[in-house]
Amino acid sequence: MDGWLEVVTQFFVDWGYVGMFLAALAAGSIIPIGSEVVFVLLAGMELDPLGLILAATAGNTLGGMTCYWVGMLGKREWINRYLGVSNEKLQRATQFLKGRGAWMAFFAFLPYVGEAIAVVLGLMRSNMWVTVTAMALGKMVRYGVLWLGYLGVISL
Repeated sequence: MDGWLEVVTQFFVDWGYVGMFLAALAAGSIIPIGSEVVFVLLAGMELDPLGLILAATAGNTLGGMTCYWVGMLGKREWINRYLGVSNEKLQRATQFLKGRGAWMAFFAFLPYVGEAIAVVLGLMRSNMWVTVTAMALGKMVRYGVLWLGYLGVISL
């Protein structure tokens, strides 16, 4: 790691579970931070895996819901400018989600399209409670798989 990235990562690691939550919150929104690095570093410090997974899931879900709420505002120019989600990506996400409903928020953990999925679900006014539940489940699975990868149980 170099420069600012090392400083930011060290900040998150120094704060333990709170740092994990904050790193995952940032990563779940539009801020380009890899919460996986923080997760693995904290796992190496032998923090409780369930606590790490829960902190990461809660932060990443809240971050993803910020994208959902921006979508609820319905201003595409804000979505393009502030979230960095292009019209093309929004259109692809809309086509993917059309007719599938709020449970598709499960896939909001996917790189590159996860934010677009959350934004489009907001634009479509999907059920917020189903959206947040599905999103949390998907993100929990993501961090659970990351934990298994860290243990060497599965190969990422």
